[in-house]
Amino acid sequence: MITDPVVPNKNVPSATSVLHDSANGRPVALGHDWLTGMRGGERVLEYLCQAFPAAEISTLIYNPEAVSEIINDHQIAASFLNRFPGISKYYRNMLPIMPLAARTLKPRDADLFITTSHCVAKSFRKRKGSKHICICFTPMRYAWTFFDEYFGNSRVKSILARPLLAMLRKWDAKTSSEVDLFVAISNNVADRIKRFYGRDSVVVYPPVDIDRCTPSHLEDSSGDYDLIVSALVPYKRVDLAVELYSKKGWRLKVVGSGGCYNKLKAMAGPTVEITGRLHDDEILELYRNCRLLVFPGEEDYGIVPLEAQACGRPVVAYKRGGALETVVDGVTGVFFDEQTLESLEEAV
Repeated sequence: MITDPVVPNKNVPSATSVLHDSANGRPVALGHDWLTGMRGGERVLEYLCQAFPAAEISTLIYNPEAVSEIINDHQIAASFLNRFPGISKYYRNMLPIMPLAARTLKPRDADLFITTSHCVAKSFRKRKGSKHICICFTPMRYAWTFFDEYFGNSRVKSILARPLLAMLRKWDAKTSSEVDLFVAISNNVADRIKRFYGRDSVVVYPPVDIDRCTPSHLEDSSGDYDLIVSALVPYKRVDLAVELYSKKGWRLKVVGSGGCYNKLKAMAGPTVEITGRLHDDEILELYRNCRLLVFPGEEDYGIVPLEAQACGRPVVAYKRGGALETVVDGVTGVFFDEQTLESLEEAV
């Protein structure tokens, strides 16, 4: 069991200090790509909602049943995409018209506009004379990174996607100039902002509730299963772990929901359980009683490994991206070098 969870660099400023200093008592509005579930980005948005309880939230798509009361307590302004029946089930297919929808959103009375963005929220329009701070989870994921994960499994899809993504990259880079201040959630993301937008940024790590995430009070709580807590989307590479654990007959619990749920469910062997979405308290107990956490994707930052380590559990992580800033190799976890079955098996 880990007794001292890794803590990010304490010289990095807190989100509260950066944003409250910028707000300075002025009216604040918030923006978020879409509100269709509770993942890491929505947890960050919750903190902003608590810091600015009167702020209106602009978003492309809003499903009130999929987000928390903290978010639902705010006034929500959604784009025209929200009028499409069942949009929360297929919204990613709307990527070609998301730029158009994004430009229709503009806060009404705010002097400070704070967006949390991994797609188009950073391109929501600000009111004239106001200031726009973007908390950037990553520059538009679908356009700049992880092309193969999203489009590489089909030759036709890959060919059709390339000209669209070229246009999206051009639009995304152009609208980045409208942001007054970029706040990157990790040094990894700060490097991407510099590379793709040519902009500097302030690094502010996302908040993690390590007071709540504590080790089990039981002397020997280590279970007989390994754990993944993740959105079930292509770039997370949960399929890699499901394939390995099914092949080896090792026990694995996968917590999360997303577009890859049915695919992962179909490929899972008898020792792999795909639980779907669970309550936070249930996830906390799974953290406390697992053998280790598997983190197979390249993440922008990654709150989940910090939560697992705070619960006293080691992490097996892919040696790229945000995990390099949160996992201490050989102390709080181990890395694997390649996203292959052999490399992951050796690390586990």
